[in-house]
Amino acid sequence: MMSKLAVFFPGIGYTVDKPLLYYSRDLAAEHGYEEILLPYGGFPKNAKSGRDKMEENYRIALSQAEEMLVGIDFGNYDDVLFIGKSIGTIVAGNIMKSSPYQDRIRMIFYTPLEESFAVPLKNVIVFTGAEDPWVGREKSRIPEICREMGIPCSVIPGANHSLETQKPLLDIENLKHVMQETDRFMR
Repeated sequence: MMSKLAVFFPGIGYTVDKPLLYYSRDLAAEHGYEEILLPYGGFPKNAKSGRDKMEENYRIALSQAEEMLVGIDFGNYDDVLFIGKSIGTIVAGNIMKSSPYQDRIRMIFYTPLEESFAVPLKNVIVFTGAEDPWVGREKSRIPEICREMGIPCSVIPGANHSLETQKPLLDIENLKHVMQETDRFMR
């Protein structure tokens, strides 16, 4: 039997109990993945006040993630899946980059930031919002970066950094699409 591990890298304020990560966890369980949730925290009160805080927040999250993953040998698993949201995608990419088992790590990036692509990526899919203020709204380079790197990227029209549009029924349809693509990738 194949051993599988899914590691969840949340965003700041976007915990594993929010829709994208909540349903991803359900899908991972359905596919037989053992789960590790990384509940990092302790960010400054104004953590989401601007991009200038991102570097500090990234360092906090990376340090905590590394601590929580001490003793986890990715080599013990046939399939390792990193599922990240926002700043968690930067952390996931850097944890993958430093692992001797990079080749068996696949990644799902929900609303990544441009810095998420600073490491060599393969075996990854991306979901981003067309109106995500954290990646420049209409000037988002995420789809272009994905094209350049050969990474599948789904752009959700009108969606913000949580992949929400402020239209609940449309958000549910979009979430269904994202989870269907997530499910395909997990298989």
